[in-house]
Amino acid sequence: MTVELPNRLTAEPDPAFSILVADDDRGSRDTLAQMLADRGFSTITATSGEEAIEIVRVETIHLVFFDMHMPRMTGLEALQQVRVFNELLPAILVTADANRDVIRRALQAHVYSVLPKPVNKSVLLHTLARALGQAVRKPSADSAPAPIPQP
Repeated sequence: MTVELPNRLTAEPDPAFSILVADDDRGSRDTLAQMLADRGFSTITATSGEEAIEIVRVETIHLVFFDMHMPRMTGLEALQQVRVFNELLPAILVTADANRDVIRRALQAHVYSVLPKPVNKSVLLHTLARALGQAVRKPSADSAPAPIPQP
């Protein structure tokens, strides 16, 4: 099944959108960042939650992908710290462990969506388009959060 992105992102992604990818696994981080860069987005990577927090403090970031399981600080813990100074930053959680507890905690943290690893490129781009679309305009029925897959 092919998921089509809204025209505004399919035709010409805006390189002015900076996307942060925080994942301690180099392969996952680089693959995700490359998928986004191939679509024309400006990407920044972080190897830990702490590094992601510092990047969000000093850079203009429009959306963050957080890996759930990173050493010292989970993606949700890092997001909680980011919310102290940037409460509206859209975040998407990626995890190989998308169980009910992780999904519940992600919803409580106001994560836009949870994407299971390995990340499907079409689902990634569709979710990204919807999250950015919601962030730049008033919420509507069209911009409801992407469904979170059930384990």
